[in-house]
This record gives sequence, structure tokens and C-alpha cells, in this order.
Amino acid sequence: MSNQSVQTVSTSNDKIKVALAIAVAIAGVVGFYYLSDKPALVRAGALVAGLAFAVLLLWTSSTGRDFLNFAQESVRETKKVVWPTRREAMQITGIVFAFVFVMALFLWGTDKTLEFLLYDLILGIRK
Repeated sequence: MSNQSVQTVSTSNDKIKVALAIAVAIAGVVGFYYLSDKPALVRAGALVAGLAFAVLLLWTSSTGRDFLNFAQESVRETKKVVWPTRREAMQITGIVFAFVFVMALFLWGTDKTLEFLLYDLILGIRK
């Protein structure tokens, strides 16, 4: 048995639908900024309407359905993430700061040692 994945080829109609969905989403964002003198509810409505229509257009194409399914699976996976507690986050942050401080000291020491070797010992041109 072979486990080869089958890849579907999107048709030109699908490509047109995706391009239209992108254009509609951009139009919603542009409408949001174009209506800057209108109430916030009208501006938000233009944005949401543009994005909703773009999602509907995407849903009608196979490429768009694949993308939307991927987005849904991504959201589902992020809900499974176990986030650290505040104490754990503070400890990790402290370790990172300590490492950065030690590395900065190491690089400063290396720089000063090379400066001493190069300018004082080898070239003999210390200012």
C-alpha cells in the first residue's frame, strides 16, 4: 500500500474567487478608514461586512475551504496549549535576563582582551 498524498489542482474559478475575497477584505478595511467621519458603529459595520463577505467567497472555493479548515484546526490546537503560571513565567524571564547579563559580560571581556592584545601588544598604538 502506498501513502502518497493526493494534491488537487485549483481551477481558475477558484483563483478568481480567492482574488475577489482578498479584494473584498481590502475594501472592507479601506471602507473602515474612508468612513472616518461616520460613527464607529458604521465604520465597524463596513469592516465586518467586508470581512464576512470575503469569508463567504473563500468558502465557495476549494482553496478557501482548505485555508478556513486549517485556521479552525489552528484555533483548536492553541486551546490545547498549557500556559505557564505567573511564577513560572517570572522564573523563566529571570533566567533569560541572567543569561543575557552573563553573555554581555563575556562579550565585553572578550572585546577588551582582543583590544588589549591587538592595540597594546601587537601594534603598540595605544592612545
